[in-house]
Amino acid sequence: MKHITAALLASIALYAAPAEARDRWTEAQAKAWYDRQPWLVGSNYTPASAINQLEMWQAETWNPAEIDRELGMAQAIGMNTMRVFLHDQLWEQDAEGFKRRIDEFLTIAAKHRIKPLFVLFDSCWDPNPKLGPQHPPIPGVHNSGWVQGPGIAGLRDKRRYPAYKAYVQGVIGAFARDERVLGWDLWNEPDNGADQYKGQEGKEPLVRALLAQVFQWARDADPSQPVTSGVWIGEDWTPGGKGSPMEKLQLSQSDVITFHDYNWPETFERRINQLIPYNRPILCTEYMARGNGSTFDGSLPIAKRYNVAMMNWGFVDGRTQTRLPWDSWQKPYVMAEPTIWFHEVLRADGTPYRQAEVDLIKRLAAAPKGVVPATPTATMQPVRGRR
Repeated sequence: MKHITAALLASIALYAAPAEARDRWTEAQAKAWYDRQPWLVGSNYTPASAINQLEMWQAETWNPAEIDRELGMAQAIGMNTMRVFLHDQLWEQDAEGFKRRIDEFLTIAAKHRIKPLFVLFDSCWDPNPKLGPQHPPIPGVHNSGWVQGPGIAGLRDKRRYPAYKAYVQGVIGAFARDERVLGWDLWNEPDNGADQYKGQEGKEPLVRALLAQVFQWARDADPSQPVTSGVWIGEDWTPGGKGSPMEKLQLSQSDVITFHDYNWPETFERRINQLIPYNRPILCTEYMARGNGSTFDGSLPIAKRYNVAMMNWGFVDGRTQTRLPWDSWQKPYVMAEPTIWFHEVLRADGTPYRQAEVDLIKRLAAAPKGVVPATPTATMQPVRGRR
């Protein structure tokens, strides 16, 4: 008799079992959940030593001491949440070990009073993820090792879908009542074409069809936390507007509304006003690209005034190299550093890239919800004239 793994049996059982997903949260349920949270502020988090989500979580490169140190730095500057990417291949590789590492991460995060928002799937960057040792960073290039999940081959192979269901329901089911978890971001930028890479024809319809199933699978796990997927592109996110089919799926199925914005403050505020009519909590799960006009100074006070949660891209400079701008894919920064860092809050040694940004995060995090405290002014010293 051929050997059948426990993970495969679990996959078959979960896919075959009749499912009745819980309903999408009502507006009142979503509001009640959000009212229990502090004003949420944090980063998208990958340890400095990891080039991507696989390197963060695989047993051979798992580094809880580093995570403890870095989340301690986040707590020290007032952060109380982190957005953290998982991957389906980690579940397939070692479901029990993966769950143990997630639990250990949650223990470390709770120690620092940080509640993570976990991301299950991702359409950005390399469409051919592979377990095992990851390649080193490409010199001078932004996010040169990040991987999609599932990859393009897995999207095209419907025989793999039972394993995706097992992953979604296995991870969410294990932590569905865990108060250390903020929520579940089911798919990052599902309609991102990742155009740096070829061979992804027909990707968007496959992702959209699978995401509809993922929402159902996630709700069937009956989590006490919200499920969501964030809109990030397009011009009209208003209810009944001209949004794409993907955006309409995301906005109609999410318990709470999430979005990305890497633009000037005027555009950021306009985005918020497009989403307010949904009458649900709003979380910005990616922002802050200094060279693109999105900054802590410009966006954070607006978000605080509207009570919008904020998670910038990048925390500590490391192997993702996202201090480098997007255009580094065309013009690698191998001869000199960019004029200003694109992402990241802290340098590799833990010191702030810009002290004023850290001071702003601390000040806003300490103030009551909806309150933007006045900017402290320097003490004026009298000017002494000549006698």
